[in-house]
Amino acid sequence: MTHPISGISRRARVLSAGLTAGVLVPLGAVATATPAAAAAAPSVTCTSAQAGLAAKLTKDITAALKNRTGTVAVGLRDRTTGTTCTLRSTTSFDSASVVKATVLATLLWDAQQTSRALSSREKSLATSMITKSDNAATSTLWRQLGAAKVKGFLRAAGMTKTVPGSGGYWGLTRINATDEQKLLALITGQNTVLTDASRAYLLKLMGKVIPSQRWGTPAGAPSGVEIHVKNGWLQRSTHGWRVHSIGAFKGGGHDYTLSVLTHGNSTMNYGVATIQGVAKAVHKDLAPRTPAAGRYAPTEAPREAFVAAPGS
Repeated sequence: MTHPISGISRRARVLSAGLTAGVLVPLGAVATATPAAAAAAPSVTCTSAQAGLAAKLTKDITAALKNRTGTVAVGLRDRTTGTTCTLRSTTSFDSASVVKATVLATLLWDAQQTSRALSSREKSLATSMITKSDNAATSTLWRQLGAAKVKGFLRAAGMTKTVPGSGGYWGLTRINATDEQKLLALITGQNTVLTDASRAYLLKLMGKVIPSQRWGTPAGAPSGVEIHVKNGWLQRSTHGWRVHSIGAFKGGGHDYTLSVLTHGNSTMNYGVATIQGVAKAVHKDLAPRTPAAGRYAPTEAPREAFVAAPGS
Protein backbone atom coordinates (compact mmCIF):
# COMPACT_ATOMS: atom_id res chain seq x y z
CA MET A 1 0.00 0.00 0.00
CA THR A 2 1.37 3.38 -0.97
CA HIS A 3 1.58 5.65 2.04
CA PRO A 4 0.57 9.27 1.39
CA ILE A 5 2.88 10.89 3.93
CA SER A 6 6.01 8.87 3.40
CA GLY A 7 7.86 11.94 2.18
CA ILE A 8 7.52 14.02 5.36
CA SER A 9 9.59 13.88 8.49
CA ARG A 10 9.18 11.28 11.19
CA ARG A 11 8.28 13.99 13.69
CA ALA A 12 5.60 15.35 11.35
CA ARG A 13 4.20 11.87 10.85
CA VAL A 14 3.94 11.28 14.56
CA LEU A 15 2.36 14.67 15.13
CA SER A 16 -0.14 14.05 12.35
CA ALA A 17 -1.12 10.79 14.02
CA GLY A 18 -2.16 12.68 17.10
CA LEU A 19 -4.14 15.43 15.38
CA THR A 20 -7.74 15.34 16.53
CA ALA A 21 -10.19 18.12 17.31
CA GLY A 22 -7.39 20.59 16.64
CA VAL A 23 -5.15 19.25 19.42
CA LEU A 24 -1.72 17.71 18.95
CA VAL A 25 -0.63 14.97 21.34
CA PRO A 26 2.97 15.17 22.63
CA LEU A 27 5.66 13.64 20.47
CA GLY A 28 6.18 10.01 21.48
CA ALA A 29 2.65 9.53 22.75
CA VAL A 30 1.91 7.01 20.01
CA ALA A 31 4.95 4.91 20.78
CA THR A 32 4.22 4.80 24.48
CA ALA A 33 0.53 3.91 24.27
CA THR A 34 -0.23 1.15 26.73
CA PRO A 35 -2.62 -1.78 26.25
CA ALA A 36 -6.19 -1.06 27.28
CA ALA A 37 -7.56 -2.59 30.42
CA ALA A 38 -9.78 -5.62 30.00
CA ALA A 39 -13.22 -4.58 28.73
CA ALA A 40 -16.34 -5.50 30.60
CA ALA A 41 -17.65 -8.98 29.86
CA PRO A 42 -19.19 -8.87 26.38
CA SER A 43 -22.93 -9.30 26.08
CA VAL A 44 -23.71 -10.74 22.66
CA THR A 45 -27.34 -10.72 21.50
CA CYS A 46 -28.39 -13.10 18.73
CA THR A 47 -31.73 -13.97 17.15
CA SER A 48 -32.48 -16.57 14.48
CA ALA A 49 -35.34 -18.29 12.68
CA GLN A 50 -33.29 -21.50 12.83
CA ALA A 51 -33.80 -23.41 16.04
CA GLY A 52 -30.80 -23.41 18.36
CA LEU A 53 -28.58 -21.24 16.15
CA ALA A 54 -28.93 -18.01 18.14
CA ALA A 55 -27.93 -19.72 21.37
CA LYS A 56 -24.96 -21.41 19.71
CA LEU A 57 -23.68 -18.19 18.16
CA THR A 58 -24.11 -16.29 21.41
CA LYS A 59 -22.14 -18.92 23.28
CA ASP A 60 -19.35 -19.26 20.72
CA ILE A 61 -18.82 -15.55 20.04
CA THR A 62 -18.75 -14.88 23.78
CA ALA A 63 -16.20 -17.67 24.24
CA ALA A 64 -14.04 -16.27 21.43
CA LEU A 65 -13.90 -12.91 23.22
CA LYS A 66 -13.20 -14.32 26.67
CA ASN A 67 -10.09 -12.73 28.20
CA ARG A 68 -9.54 -10.45 25.20
CA THR A 69 -8.61 -6.87 26.10
CA GLY A 70 -9.79 -3.75 24.34
CA THR A 71 -13.24 -2.89 22.99
CA VAL A 72 -14.95 -5.05 20.38
CA ALA A 73 -18.15 -4.42 18.42
CA VAL A 74 -19.82 -7.09 16.28
CA GLY A 75 -22.56 -7.07 13.67
CA LEU A 76 -23.77 -10.22 11.90
CA ARG A 77 -26.65 -10.90 9.54
CA ASP A 78 -27.45 -14.08 7.65
CA ARG A 79 -30.30 -13.65 5.17
CA THR A 80 -30.71 -17.40 4.72
CA THR A 81 -31.51 -18.27 8.33
CA GLY A 82 -32.87 -14.89 9.43
CA THR A 83 -30.02 -14.62 11.91
CA THR A 84 -28.58 -11.47 13.49
CA CYS A 85 -26.01 -10.93 16.22
CA THR A 86 -24.96 -7.65 17.81
CA LEU A 87 -22.41 -6.53 20.35
CA ARG A 88 -21.78 -2.86 21.17
CA SER A 89 -23.50 -2.02 17.90
CA THR A 90 -23.60 1.74 18.59
CA THR A 91 -20.07 2.15 19.96
CA SER A 92 -18.11 4.60 17.80
CA PHE A 93 -14.64 3.93 16.35
CA ASP A 94 -12.16 5.72 14.10
CA SER A 95 -12.73 4.06 10.75
CA ALA A 96 -9.17 3.66 9.46
CA SER A 97 -9.34 2.03 6.00
CA VAL A 98 -12.73 0.31 6.26
CA VAL A 99 -14.13 3.70 5.23
CA LYS A 100 -12.70 3.03 1.77
CA ALA A 101 -15.71 0.82 1.03
CA THR A 102 -17.92 3.82 1.84
CA VAL A 103 -15.78 6.06 -0.37
CA LEU A 104 -16.26 3.74 -3.34
CA ALA A 105 -19.98 3.38 -2.62
CA THR A 106 -20.22 7.19 -2.60
CA LEU A 107 -18.35 7.46 -5.90
CA LEU A 108 -20.67 4.93 -7.54
CA TRP A 109 -23.80 6.52 -6.04
CA ASP A 110 -22.70 9.95 -7.25
CA ALA A 111 -22.06 8.62 -10.77
CA GLN A 112 -25.55 7.11 -10.77
CA GLN A 113 -27.08 10.56 -10.30
CA THR A 114 -26.09 11.50 -13.84
CA SER A 115 -26.14 7.97 -15.28
CA ARG A 116 -22.45 8.10 -16.07
CA ALA A 117 -19.89 5.32 -15.98
CA LEU A 118 -16.73 5.66 -13.93
CA SER A 119 -13.78 7.01 -15.91
CA SER A 120 -10.68 4.88 -16.44
CA ARG A 121 -8.88 7.13 -13.93
CA GLU A 122 -11.58 6.58 -11.31
CA LYS A 123 -11.54 2.84 -11.89
CA SER A 124 -7.76 2.76 -11.45
CA LEU A 125 -7.97 4.75 -8.20
CA ALA A 126 -10.85 2.62 -6.91
CA THR A 127 -8.99 -0.61 -7.65
CA SER A 128 -5.88 0.55 -5.79
CA MET A 129 -7.98 1.87 -2.90
CA ILE A 130 -9.88 -1.36 -2.30
CA THR A 131 -7.57 -4.15 -3.39
CA LYS A 132 -4.33 -2.67 -1.99
CA SER A 133 -5.77 -0.18 0.52
CA ASP A 134 -3.85 2.61 -1.21
CA ASN A 135 -4.05 5.75 0.92
CA ALA A 136 -3.01 8.16 -1.83
CA ALA A 137 -5.75 6.89 -4.12
CA THR A 138 -8.26 7.30 -1.30
CA SER A 139 -7.16 10.87 -0.61
CA THR A 140 -7.59 11.71 -4.30
CA LEU A 141 -11.13 10.32 -4.44
CA TRP A 142 -12.03 11.87 -1.06
CA ARG A 143 -11.04 15.30 -2.34
CA GLN A 144 -12.88 14.76 -5.63
CA LEU A 145 -16.11 13.83 -3.86
CA GLY A 146 -15.99 16.41 -1.09
CA ALA A 147 -17.84 16.32 2.22
CA ALA A 148 -21.22 17.20 0.72
CA LYS A 149 -21.35 14.14 -1.53
CA VAL A 150 -20.09 11.79 1.18
CA LYS A 151 -22.76 13.09 3.55
CA GLY A 152 -25.34 12.79 0.77
CA PHE A 153 -24.57 9.12 0.33
CA LEU A 154 -24.64 8.51 4.08
CA ARG A 155 -28.12 10.07 4.28
CA ALA A 156 -29.35 7.97 1.36
CA ALA A 157 -27.88 4.84 2.95
CA GLY A 158 -29.40 5.54 6.36
CA MET A 159 -25.94 5.48 7.92
CA THR A 160 -26.98 8.17 10.39
CA LYS A 161 -24.18 7.69 12.93
CA THR A 162 -21.27 7.73 10.47
CA VAL A 163 -19.46 11.07 10.64
CA PRO A 164 -16.91 11.87 7.89
CA GLY A 165 -13.45 12.84 9.10
CA SER A 166 -12.84 16.58 8.82
CA GLY A 167 -9.97 18.42 7.17
CA GLY A 168 -9.23 15.60 4.72
CA TYR A 169 -8.67 13.03 7.48
CA TRP A 170 -10.84 10.29 6.00
CA GLY A 171 -9.22 7.74 8.34
CA LEU A 172 -10.81 9.54 11.30
CA THR A 173 -14.35 9.06 10.02
CA ARG A 174 -16.45 7.83 12.95
CA ILE A 175 -18.27 4.55 12.34
CA ASN A 176 -20.17 1.90 14.27
CA ALA A 177 -21.15 -1.71 13.64
CA THR A 178 -24.78 -0.88 12.89
CA ASP A 179 -23.87 1.47 10.04
CA GLU A 180 -21.24 -0.90 8.65
CA GLN A 181 -23.90 -3.59 8.50
CA LYS A 182 -26.20 -1.16 6.68
CA LEU A 183 -23.45 -0.57 4.14
CA LEU A 184 -22.88 -4.29 3.64
CA ALA A 185 -26.62 -4.84 3.25
CA LEU A 186 -26.67 -2.27 0.44
CA ILE A 187 -23.67 -3.88 -1.25
CA THR A 188 -25.06 -7.42 -1.06
CA GLY A 189 -28.80 -7.01 -1.69
CA GLN A 190 -31.01 -5.16 -4.16
CA ASN A 191 -31.99 -1.66 -3.04
CA THR A 192 -32.80 1.81 -4.33
CA VAL A 193 -29.49 3.39 -3.29
CA LEU A 194 -26.97 1.35 -5.28
CA THR A 195 -27.75 -0.21 -8.65
CA ASP A 196 -27.02 -3.87 -9.32
CA ALA A 197 -24.07 -2.80 -11.47
CA SER A 198 -22.64 -0.64 -8.68
CA ARG A 199 -23.04 -3.43 -6.14
CA ALA A 200 -21.37 -5.94 -8.45
CA TYR A 201 -18.42 -3.60 -8.97
CA LEU A 202 -17.92 -3.09 -5.24
CA LEU A 203 -18.13 -6.82 -4.57
CA LYS A 204 -15.72 -7.58 -7.40
CA LEU A 205 -13.03 -5.34 -5.93
CA MET A 206 -13.65 -6.55 -2.36
CA GLY A 207 -13.16 -10.07 -3.71
CA LYS A 208 -9.75 -9.19 -5.16
CA VAL A 209 -8.00 -7.82 -2.07
CA ILE A 210 -4.31 -8.74 -2.14
CA PRO A 211 -3.34 -11.84 -0.10
CA SER A 212 -1.49 -9.95 2.64
CA GLN A 213 -4.70 -8.06 3.48
CA ARG A 214 -7.13 -10.99 3.45
CA TRP A 215 -7.10 -11.44 7.21
CA GLY A 216 -9.94 -10.70 9.60
CA THR A 217 -13.54 -11.70 8.93
CA PRO A 218 -12.62 -14.30 6.25
CA ALA A 219 -10.74 -16.40 8.86
CA GLY A 220 -12.25 -19.87 9.01
CA ALA A 221 -14.55 -19.36 6.02
CA PRO A 222 -15.32 -22.65 4.28
CA SER A 223 -13.84 -23.41 0.89
CA GLY A 224 -16.31 -22.75 -1.89
CA VAL A 225 -17.76 -19.66 -0.19
CA GLU A 226 -17.35 -16.36 -2.02
CA ILE A 227 -15.40 -13.92 0.16
CA HIS A 228 -15.44 -10.12 -0.02
CA VAL A 229 -13.49 -8.14 2.56
CA LYS A 230 -12.18 -4.71 3.51
CA ASN A 231 -9.93 -4.18 6.50
CA GLY A 232 -8.52 -1.19 8.33
CA TRP A 233 -5.73 -0.64 10.85
CA LEU A 234 -4.52 2.50 12.55
CA GLN A 235 -2.45 3.33 15.64
CA ARG A 236 -3.08 6.49 17.65
CA SER A 237 -2.08 7.90 21.03
CA THR A 238 -5.40 6.94 22.64
CA HIS A 239 -7.05 3.52 22.37
CA GLY A 240 -3.87 2.02 20.86
CA TRP A 241 -4.47 0.14 17.62
CA ARG A 242 -7.80 0.33 15.84
CA VAL A 243 -8.18 -2.88 13.83
CA HIS A 244 -11.38 -3.52 11.84
CA SER A 245 -12.72 -5.98 9.29
CA ILE A 246 -15.96 -6.06 7.33
CA GLY A 247 -16.87 -8.98 5.09
CA ALA A 248 -19.61 -10.46 2.92
CA PHE A 249 -19.88 -14.22 2.36
CA LYS A 250 -22.07 -16.25 0.03
CA GLY A 251 -22.22 -19.94 -0.76
CA GLY A 252 -23.14 -23.28 0.69
CA GLY A 253 -26.70 -22.15 1.21
CA HIS A 254 -25.76 -19.04 3.19
CA ASP A 255 -25.63 -15.31 2.49
CA TYR A 256 -24.19 -13.37 5.40
CA THR A 257 -22.28 -10.25 6.37
CA LEU A 258 -19.98 -9.72 9.33
CA SER A 259 -18.49 -6.55 10.82
CA VAL A 260 -15.97 -6.64 13.67
CA LEU A 261 -14.59 -3.32 14.92
CA THR A 262 -11.95 -3.05 17.64
CA HIS A 263 -9.77 -0.55 19.47
CA GLY A 264 -7.61 -0.66 22.57
CA ASN A 265 -5.34 -3.30 21.01
CA SER A 266 -1.68 -3.37 22.11
CA THR A 267 -0.54 -4.37 18.60
CA MET A 268 -2.10 -4.75 15.18
CA ASN A 269 -1.79 -8.53 15.29
CA TYR A 270 -3.53 -8.65 18.67
CA GLY A 271 -6.53 -6.95 17.08
CA VAL A 272 -6.37 -9.26 14.08
CA ALA A 273 -6.40 -12.29 16.39
CA THR A 274 -9.46 -10.96 18.22
CA ILE A 275 -11.36 -10.42 14.98
CA GLN A 276 -10.37 -13.81 13.61
CA GLY A 277 -11.50 -15.55 16.78
CA VAL A 278 -14.99 -14.10 16.29
CA ALA A 279 -14.95 -14.87 12.56
CA LYS A 280 -13.99 -18.50 13.07
CA ALA A 281 -16.85 -18.97 15.53
CA VAL A 282 -19.34 -17.40 13.11
CA HIS A 283 -18.23 -19.40 10.08
CA LYS A 284 -18.19 -22.63 12.08
CA ASP A 285 -21.74 -22.14 13.33
CA LEU A 286 -23.25 -20.87 10.08
CA ALA A 287 -21.41 -23.07 7.62
CA PRO A 288 -19.88 -26.02 9.49
CA ARG A 289 -17.76 -27.46 6.71
CA THR A 290 -14.04 -27.75 6.08
CA PRO A 291 -12.48 -24.28 6.37
CA ALA A 292 -10.11 -22.97 3.75
CA ALA A 293 -7.09 -23.39 5.96
CA GLY A 294 -4.18 -21.04 5.53
CA ARG A 295 -5.77 -18.78 2.93
CA TYR A 296 -6.00 -15.71 5.12
CA ALA A 297 -3.00 -14.78 7.23
CA PRO A 298 -2.50 -11.42 8.97
CA THR A 299 0.15 -9.20 7.51
CA GLU A 300 3.32 -8.84 9.56
CA ALA A 301 4.02 -5.40 8.09
CA PRO A 302 1.09 -3.01 8.64
CA ARG A 303 1.45 0.11 6.53
CA GLU A 304 -1.19 2.38 7.94
CA ALA A 305 0.29 3.48 11.24
CA PHE A 306 -0.60 7.14 10.69
CA VAL A 307 -3.68 9.02 9.65
CA ALA A 308 -3.63 10.16 6.04
CA ALA A 309 -2.59 13.79 5.84
CA PRO A 310 -4.96 16.22 4.13
CA GLY A 311 -3.79 17.45 0.78
CA SER A 312 -1.46 14.51 0.28
